[in-house]
Amino acid sequence: QVQLVESGGGLVQAGGSLRLSCAASGSTFNINTMGWYRQAPGKQRELVAITTRGGSTNYADSVKGRFTISRDNAKDTVYLEMNSLKPEDTAVYYCYANKRRWGTLYDYWGQGTQVTVSS
Repeated sequence: QVQLVESGGGLVQAGGSLRLSCAASGSTFNINTMGWYRQAPGKQRELVAITTRGGSTNYADSVKGRFTISRDNAKDTVYLEMNSLKPEDTAVYYCYANKRRWGTLYDYWGQGTQVTVSS
């Protein structure tokens, strides 16, 4: 099992910045993808940014140029630097990780951290 614990959410004014962190613990061997999803009220959960162990990244179009994902494999931790925040970035942000074991892909989720951007 893998446990994911997020930190760094909060309230910020539009144009401001926040940095989210997510630390993985437990059976972290062979974790491949780590990243962030978000879910706003009344909307489906959506991809924000993900990164593989090898360093490949993928961003939602809505955050490209404003958000940066990074990862410390030695610490099993992933970060999300969020700049130029907009009210529409308001959501619960969930940390995500996956690993493959015996041909099966396992998904893991954090509890979520609230990000609120005021106009």
